[in-house]
Amino acid sequence: MLTRVPVPWTNAYGIARTLIALGTAGTLLFSSTATLFRPVATLGDHPRCEGLGSAGAFCLVPREHLGWMQWACVIILLITASGWRPRLTALPHAYVAFSVFTGISLVDGGDQLAAILALLLTLPALGDPRRWHWHPLPEDPTPATPSRRAWALAGVSALVMVRLQMSFVYFQASIAKLPHAEWADGSGMYYWANGLSFGAPHWMRPVTEPLVSHPWGTALLTWIPLFIEIALAATLLIPQRYRWHLLAAGLAFHFCIATMMGLWSFALTMWGGLFLLCLPLGGALHRTPKETPEPSEENPAPLPPQLPVAPETTPATTG
Repeated sequence: MLTRVPVPWTNAYGIARTLIALGTAGTLLFSSTATLFRPVATLGDHPRCEGLGSAGAFCLVPREHLGWMQWACVIILLITASGWRPRLTALPHAYVAFSVFTGISLVDGGDQLAAILALLLTLPALGDPRRWHWHPLPEDPTPATPSRRAWALAGVSALVMVRLQMSFVYFQASIAKLPHAEWADGSGMYYWANGLSFGAPHWMRPVTEPLVSHPWGTALLTWIPLFIEIALAATLLIPQRYRWHLLAAGLAFHFCIATMMGLWSFALTMWGGLFLLCLPLGGALHRTPKETPEPSEENPAPLPPQLPVAPETTPATTG
């Protein structure tokens, strides 16, 4: 009898790679070199090039050539986002994400998470035999080789770690807000919506001001994100049929944050992580034919493609 694991090389993990790469590319593409590498009080010039950060791409060139390195990183990220040759773009993507996180002066949680996810996604990407990560895995009538089984197991293990990482991110994001009175009493979004740095843009004020000015409006806008984050933290404990609803709620949640606060790179990274968190391991996104009935207890959904990993040993019987 064979132990089987899902095949990780689907367009679902490909979408995640694309979104994460686009998030980092957006930071570099729509920010000037002077903004990315401006001096920070008490820390000095950036990139600092100290410790592990000295291995980053922006520490390999003189300061006057940082702009050229910035564009080189954008090109690598856009090639990664295109889905071409995951095996070739896996390590460059992880290296650029690491370089951005350790090199620019004003990093946020999205930059840190992008570096972590890009590093974890190197394992499934290095074993991906496809030319494009959008294409279905070609059917191979020959038995899987030990090397391919090992890469499949490594890739699935990395995707499991990504799911655990995303669950922890949402758990920490929700729990960290609870000790603050503004989040507990339902007034937190009033201050965020009217903040000078991350407040709603002027074109949204006619919509946001009436909501946050009403007690129930600001309470709902404050507590609904908490419920979404707590639910996403518990995603792995919830049946798959409910995870699709959580995926939609999470995508809408981060879209609203990006629209109101302008954190589009952060949203793209979180969207990529959400696809990996909420979709089944080895599952793919595709259009369901009309004649295919919806999954139910009598007609369960088919399992994702799987590979045999190793034979299970059975104890010898004695007569």
